[in-house]
Amino acid sequence: MSGGERRAQLVQVGRKVFAEKGYQSVTVEEIAAAAGVTKPVVYEHFGGKEGLYAVVIDREMERVIQVVSEAIGTGTPRERFDQAIVAFLTYVRDEPDGFAVLAHDDPFALSDGRLASLLATVGSRVEQVFTQSFSAVGYDPKAAPIYAQALIGMITYVARWWVDHPNVSADDIASHLSALSWMGLRHLPKKPGRVKVPKARRKKRR
Repeated sequence: MSGGERRAQLVQVGRKVFAEKGYQSVTVEEIAAAAGVTKPVVYEHFGGKEGLYAVVIDREMERVIQVVSEAIGTGTPRERFDQAIVAFLTYVRDEPDGFAVLAHDDPFALSDGRLASLLATVGSRVEQVFTQSFSAVGYDPKAAPIYAQALIGMITYVARWWVDHPNVSADDIASHLSALSWMGLRHLPKKPGRVKVPKARRKKRR
């Protein structure tokens, strides 16, 4: 293999191994054995499993961001809404290793976790669509980030549940998520009723 081909192979192998075992449980020896190479080859290309893991995560995040961004790029607000749900569920179904890598709870260099970082990025793209739609119909655009993050969070956690319940069809999940979310947005009051949250109690100094 050329250097580029070997690097691409190691990324694919690493993606599968990390998906199966998580970052902490994987060793360089395992990665090398799965790829049919020696440990020095892994170190030569990535400096160790940390470097390989970083590349795998970065590529997976870019893939999700791309498919969701494309899905919400055109159409009516409802069409964009449904397309975002379908795009993410399609990714989870067709790229189980990729989603498993992103969803693992192992710590990594990103201070807030890679899945949280991904959701923040995707949420900002969806937020732009919400802001435009809210402004067009007279809603407060400042509330758009709240609804965008709520939507992305709901889809993500349902997707994680779906991994353990594969008997439920993608069509059913998409339909229910769309109905729940869209009907809520359609009947969203321009000024929601005020909900009082108790103020935090101050700790008494000793």
